[in-house]
Amino acid sequence: MILFVFEGKDDKIYFESIKRLFFPEKSDTFVCTYNSNIYSLYTKLKEHDVLRGMLEVNTVSVFKEILSERGDETLKDIREDEVSEIYLFFDYDFQESSRTLEENNRRLSEMLEYFADETESGKLYINYPMVESLRYTKELPDANYWKYTVARQRCQEESFKHQVHEFSFYRANLEYIIPAVKPADNEARILLKADTARQNWRHLITMNLSKSNYVCNGRNEIPEEADSQKALFDNQLSKYVETEECKVAILNAFPIFLFEYFGGRIINAK
Repeated sequence: MILFVFEGKDDKIYFESIKRLFFPEKSDTFVCTYNSNIYSLYTKLKEHDVLRGMLEVNTVSVFKEILSERGDETLKDIREDEVSEIYLFFDYDFQESSRTLEENNRRLSEMLEYFADETESGKLYINYPMVESLRYTKELPDANYWKYTVARQRCQEESFKHQVHEFSFYRANLEYIIPAVKPADNEARILLKADTARQNWRHLITMNLSKSNYVCNGRNEIPEEADSQKALFDNQLSKYVETEECKVAILNAFPIFLFEYFGGRIINAK
């Protein structure tokens, strides 16, 4: 079984589309939602003595306890030995101000070092600045995607979700990546919608993967393999966040995950 842990409900909506379009129908996946940000999770993990290089601490058990404490029994019937891979998806949220940006960066760096292997403690993927980055695009494919950044101050003054709504070619319509089946649709129409959505996801994979390569290595092109999430974070800090403007390169984790999970063949698949 593969366990996916998401920050919120929007992540689950995008993942359900990914699962339907790319994963085999009988793939054994399980999804749970943490319903809080990465920095809250850090505090909880510290309370459970995680993040100290203690790989004998089972991530499934820890999340089961954390969720149970808030009355969420989602993982109650999931056994540790049933889970072979763990993936976590959270937002950078650098507009968050209950702690200093430096403290939040330190916490996230520690999390990325710990959650670096899906077959051990789990692999953490980060959206910059939020999961809505998936929709921060003009009509696909968007040749200018590699240039898009957003400043922390702007995210504090105006929600990034609103910025996305105003910027996106697709506005609030998600059918370009989440095909909706309507009563009047025949089989051919349903298949066409799914094929169109897959192609759009492939555009997003190419765009986000090339941009992550640009952030890390200065080349806006598809690399043979993606840089680690820790390397991507470190380069975001040195080249964007820790600059006078304090900005971040807009990136989404789902397309990068798809490339790493399925390999380069996913881009050119028919």
